[in-house]
Amino acid sequence: MLINFADLDLTEDDRTEDDQAPHGGLVSLSLGEFLQMEFPRREMLLAPWLPAKGLAMVFAPRGVGKTHFALGVAHAVATGGRFLRWTAPAARPVLLLDGEMPAIALQERLARITENDQSGGLADGRLRVLASDLCPFGMPDLSTPVGRRQIEPVIRDAELIVVDNLSTICRSGRENEAESWASVQDWALTQRRAGRSVLFVHHAGKGGEQRGTSRREDVMDSVVRLSRPDDYLATDGARFVVTFTKNRGFTGADAAPFEAGFSDNQWTMRDIADSRGEANRLQDNVADLIADGLSQRQMAAELGVSLGTVNRLVKKARRADGAAQGAECSTVQSV
Repeated sequence: MLINFADLDLTEDDRTEDDQAPHGGLVSLSLGEFLQMEFPRREMLLAPWLPAKGLAMVFAPRGVGKTHFALGVAHAVATGGRFLRWTAPAARPVLLLDGEMPAIALQERLARITENDQSGGLADGRLRVLASDLCPFGMPDLSTPVGRRQIEPVIRDAELIVVDNLSTICRSGRENEAESWASVQDWALTQRRAGRSVLFVHHAGKGGEQRGTSRREDVMDSVVRLSRPDDYLATDGARFVVTFTKNRGFTGADAAPFEAGFSDNQWTMRDIADSRGEANRLQDNVADLIADGLSQRQMAAELGVSLGTVNRLVKKARRADGAAQGAECSTVQSV
């Protein structure tokens, strides 16, 4: 007997009281029946880490670039374009739920993203925005049944829902309690059964991992951590290391960490090994130029890097030189 799972796809609003009982809508299959079922091939919204009917999360400390990342993903999926090292095979309808940024700041960021858009306005028809600033009574709370019912008419046409972020859109309960996540997880699984993908944006805690209960990661296909490089300066803007802490269905080079940076309205990427090698090379060159008596502005022109980068490298070189001199003095005194 083949089961049509579309017949079992009940949304939260469709369930009767009997449906919500332990036996409601449950069907068990024999191994033979299950193996005979024909499931649609799982497509990708953004290959290789964001599948159709998939759940994913990106997290980072404040100010690292979570929203830059989320907007880049949303735009790529809506246009069938590229973001960082990933490709969207086809354009899909996307809904961005933004519960944090002022509407004007969100508008400015999206305007920068679309400046180089070559999709012929495809994003305009496929990327829709629901911003907290434009909601008369505030953004619905997805942690509550009322909030989920309020959001239902808005999400029906979307194939990807970007929730930016968990703290502002899922407000009820405590972040570190698994029970508080249960209702949001049920909502996310309902979206998956309905054929939608969800990308959650979340904050990192003081230890660098996603804030609150680790149970959030259980149902995720992919979890992405954004972190600042060791040599990061505030003048660098959006620059971070991309690391997959969960990568279901892809491995090897596809899952390898890399560094990404946004400047002059474009993204640049490089492998972590290349990044460290380049940093070491620049550090050595700056040390030589300090010895030659060049100013920081002259160093920037000589090396072809920003003044902020030179300033950081000069400070690091001076700290290293001071430490070396201190060690030398200690050695002399001990003798």
